[in-house]
Amino acid sequence: MRILKEKFSLYDAPQKVIDAGIYPYFREIESDQDTVVDINGKKVLMFGSNSYLGLTNHPKIKEAAINAIKKYGTGCAGSRFLNGTLDIHIELENRLAELVGKDAALCYSTGFQVNLGVVSVLAGRNDYLLLDELDHASIIEGSRLSFGKVMKFAHNDMESLEAKLKLCEPDRMKIIVVDGIFSMEGDITKLPQIVQLAEKYGASIMVDDAHSLGVIGKNGRGTASHFGLTDSVDLIMGTFSKSMASLGGFIAADREVINFIKHNSRSLIFSASMTPASVATVMAAIDIMLSEPERIEHLWEITRYAKKLFDEAGFDTGKSESPIIPLFVRDDIKALKLTRILLDEGVFVNPVVSPAVPKEDCLIRFSLMATHTHQQIDEAFDKITKVAKTLDILNTVPAY
Repeated sequence: MRILKEKFSLYDAPQKVIDAGIYPYFREIESDQDTVVDINGKKVLMFGSNSYLGLTNHPKIKEAAINAIKKYGTGCAGSRFLNGTLDIHIELENRLAELVGKDAALCYSTGFQVNLGVVSVLAGRNDYLLLDELDHASIIEGSRLSFGKVMKFAHNDMESLEAKLKLCEPDRMKIIVVDGIFSMEGDITKLPQIVQLAEKYGASIMVDDAHSLGVIGKNGRGTASHFGLTDSVDLIMGTFSKSMASLGGFIAADREVINFIKHNSRSLIFSASMTPASVATVMAAIDIMLSEPERIEHLWEITRYAKKLFDEAGFDTGKSESPIIPLFVRDDIKALKLTRILLDEGVFVNPVVSPAVPKEDCLIRFSLMATHTHQQIDEAFDKITKVAKTLDILNTVPAY
């Protein structure tokens, strides 16, 4: 025990940031996840949430969770493989398969576990996994558990992807795994070009729609739907902790593929299943998403509005094409200071600093929900701009 403590007592990076008064993590929220939250007894504008459709406190969502608990209790007390499969798990999987246009779907208790359990079992010893370098950490972790050969290609760079494909043995399985919307920089994967390369080199495609479900595609069906390429994508992954206002995730594919995954994926077999409340809230969220398309329409209207404000003010918003708007700072300390000062000013945003990204790519992640108003965006924009100017972050200072 003494050796363990002594070893990790040397890890003091967080303490240095805490001592500097700019530690930005584990901020305690004392209310529901809405456009305005309570922190330390103070009202704060929330622009750091993944609740793109703003459903986490919707009355129908809450009612669905309560009713599920009344009928099924609070948990399943086992894995899906053994005693943890309820009839509503099967109902949800059938609905998800239909939603994204695949034969079958399989639910996990978190989105991270989906990628961990699926990516790790797809490729055999002589097969290949080709990953975008900015893929989510869960994809990277899944690839580390795989027996396949892992290759990373430059972000959204099709020449780089093709160069990697050329290195693969032609008769081996090749699986290209990409995020649909990339979670930090907000750009969309170049799926049409990826499909062309996959057909040319005999590769399969898996798309992670964690940040795409409820955001793009017909009625929020995701990236493949957005491009009209559902039949060309082999596996579609999604999470429930964002637009679906719950917790969990799924993988959808041909029935034969799902059959293999459900009997070989260790993060499914050896984890407790989704709680009844989580399952019920996802089904309620799907109902709302499909019946209220105006939510997605408003989300995109305010996304265009906010991005225009930031671009015209001189912020570097990169290549964002989604409600995730990166505000590049390119200096870790400035990014942490900006986050701290904004919280004091009543605006919650998330910093993305090294080693999560290279120091020159550090940013503030400004995320929109369908329930945000123009007035809230204006207030946040004014405060962010004011602080950014004091920290000398803006590329240009617009004339007034």
